[in-house]
Amino acid sequence: MAGMASEPVTQSRVMFQSADKKEEHTRRKLGKLTVKYNRKDLQRRLDIEEWIDNQLHLLFDYEVGREITELEIDIDELLELSDTEQRSRLQELLQECEKPKEDFINGLLYRMKGLRKMSGPLKK
Repeated sequence: MAGMASEPVTQSRVMFQSADKKEEHTRRKLGKLTVKYNRKDLQRRLDIEEWIDNQLHLLFDYEVGREITELEIDIDELLELSDTEQRSRLQELLQECEKPKEDFINGLLYRMKGLRKMSGPLKK
């Protein structure tokens, strides 16, 4: 009887350990994926996204800290377009804006020069 009672505990322990190893493996795999992207590229992208956010708040007279939910500018989508298409896409996105938007569009296109399209896990 004593041998049978300990069997489920042993099985549980084995199952727990194998689940643990899978988790470690997944963690390692995720670590490799994030290394794939250059840290400077990620920081540059983050800086551009913060700049976009601040500029949109100025253009639409929103208080800082309040989100602009209706408008989303997808950098990766823009990177797939030619310069002319990027400009017209931005004008289309900003058509509701009453303020002059040329400085914002020029500023964004300038900041995006040389930026690479992201794919994979870091793209939302």
